[in-house]
This record gives sequence, structure tokens and C-alpha cells, in this order.
Amino acid sequence: MQTPAFFDTVPRIVMQDLLAETLGAASDGVIEYSYLDAVKLTGHSCPTVAGAYLMTLNALAHLYPDELPRRGELRVELRQRIDEGVAGVIASVAGLVTGAANEGGFKGLGGRFSRRDLLRFGIPMQGELRFTRLDTGQAVELAHHPVAVPRPPALTSQLQAASDPGADAATRQAFAATWQGWVRTILLDHTNDPALITVMG
Repeated sequence: MQTPAFFDTVPRIVMQDLLAETLGAASDGVIEYSYLDAVKLTGHSCPTVAGAYLMTLNALAHLYPDELPRRGELRVELRQRIDEGVAGVIASVAGLVTGAANEGGFKGLGGRFSRRDLLRFGIPMQGELRFTRLDTGQAVELAHHPVAVPRPPALTSQLQAASDPGADAATRQAFAATWQGWVRTILLDHTNDPALITVMG
């Protein structure tokens, strides 16, 4: 699988999952997630996927400043309904990293490790996304402001050209390069930019 080189330089998220430790899936339950994992899950790399990844990264850093975040021990709530806007994409990325799932999630093992009903939609809040630690009740809300990183000026015309059924490979590649350049700027130049990701603790 060949991907843009910058994928490898995006900050990774390290979690500790006691279910993974219990079942021997990962030593000490430590699991590392990368932006590429989010891309594989959603099937694409775009400002929404990047924003969801950064919201998750920033939320976990806020909730667990001195320890590894605990996968499976967080509730994730979205202001949007499940069928509204890009809620599904954002929830997929946040759920991948945190383990939070809706009613179809893992039911648990021996009365522990349930992931069901930890991912909820249509919850009134000031931000767009809320993460809550189940052990302490500490919560953080986040808002994503995509306008903080404007799209490249040439992108619209390149998209139109690349979308033409007769577009050649060079035209499509030029659009893809500009698009991923935009995503790269979001992820690497605005990782902790409060103008892009507002954290409300």
C-alpha cells in the first residue's frame, strides 16, 4: 500500500486497552494508532478525517496528561445525529481509537470490558464532540473549525478538471497532490492550533 509520505509523520496516539492485555492481543495492552489507521477505516484522507483524528488526539492529551489513555473506558458523544452531516465519519475515527461503540458494540467478557452504548449521537452540547472518562467523570468538549485552514486556491478548478470522465492521469494526480497537501497542512501545521480545534475542558 503506497500512501503519501506525510502520513508517517502525523503524531500517533498510544492507548492502553485492558481487554487486549487480558486476551493477549497486545503486550501490556498497549496499542498504537496512526493517521493511516483512520484512513484505512474510512477509506479516504480528507479534512474531516484529519479533523476527527486531531480532535481525538487533543481530547486524550487533555484527559490523560500524565498517563496512557484507557481504551474502552471513554464515552464519546456527538452533537449531530448519526445521519447528519459528517457525524458518521467523525464517530468512526473517534470510535476506532477509544473503542467506544453504539448498541452493536462488544458486550463484554466476564462482566468487564463492555464497549456497548459508549458512542452516542444527537447529544446537546456546546461543542461538536465530547469525550468523558468513565473512571473519573472528567469530560472535554471539542469544536472543529475547518475554515481555519482554507482550501488551496487551485483546488476547486482542479477538482472540476479531475472529475471530468475524460480527465487524464496527470490531471487527476495534480488534484490529488493538492488535496493531500491541504490535509498535510491541517495535520502537521495545525496539530494543536486552537483556531482549528477548540478544546473546552
